[in-house]
Amino acid sequence: MNTKLKVALIQSNLIWENPEQNRRNFSSKIADISEPVDLIILPEMFTSGFTMNAKHIAETMTGETIIWMKTLSKKKNAAITGSLVIEEHNVFYNRLVFVQPDGTIIHYDKRHTFTLAGEHKVYKAGQHNVIIDYKGWRIKPLVCYDLRFPVWARNTEDYDLVFYVANWPKVRVNAWDALLQARAIENMSYCIGINRVGLDANNHEYSGHSAAYDVLGKRIDTIPKDKEATDIVTLSKTHIETYRNKLGFLNDQDAFTLK
Repeated sequence: MNTKLKVALIQSNLIWENPEQNRRNFSSKIADISEPVDLIILPEMFTSGFTMNAKHIAETMTGETIIWMKTLSKKKNAAITGSLVIEEHNVFYNRLVFVQPDGTIIHYDKRHTFTLAGEHKVYKAGQHNVIIDYKGWRIKPLVCYDLRFPVWARNTEDYDLVFYVANWPKVRVNAWDALLQARAIENMSYCIGINRVGLDANNHEYSGHSAAYDVLGKRIDTIPKDKEATDIVTLSKTHIETYRNKLGFLNDQDAFTLK
């Protein structure tokens, strides 16, 4: 079991509906990571931007982007994760894919599709919470709009890290900042959010604000707010155990069952 987990946060602009160019851009950014890391996190729909043109952009779980992720994960000896548009059985999903160096793939389908943009009309909502066991860490992956729904993120599974990949617009970025910090505090877990920057084809502006918080809600990254950047944070099991044992807030949480 790893008592430390080194995580690379990649905040990037995205080229609209151009998977090949986005893969090239991320290949370069990942190659520039000069120190060993355990996990590399990319934004939501990192091959396309937040598009409702699913039929045009969708891939399969054996498609080029999955092959690319598997190749890079093995080369860097690090898990790589982010979401992309996946078609399966003639249904489209905004699917977060977590690829490990040994080729293992775990996925999570976005539960809360963004009705304001009509995402629910294009993509099928996921039905299952997912916990990833990786290097002795229990990790909960979530996607963008999921951040507004704390019950779905509630730490009833004793996870160590919850992370969100996103295309969260600048106009509502104050909510992104507040809710990310809140998810860390209320769940006594590390919380990481990776958001894109730049302007998409619908003239929606994204201002980044990617961040990592410890179990007390203290920010531990140094990534700039509104430009492309990569940062590396080191998470500690000792930090989690110290404050959970000392404060015990999770022991007092309400019991409930998700249906």
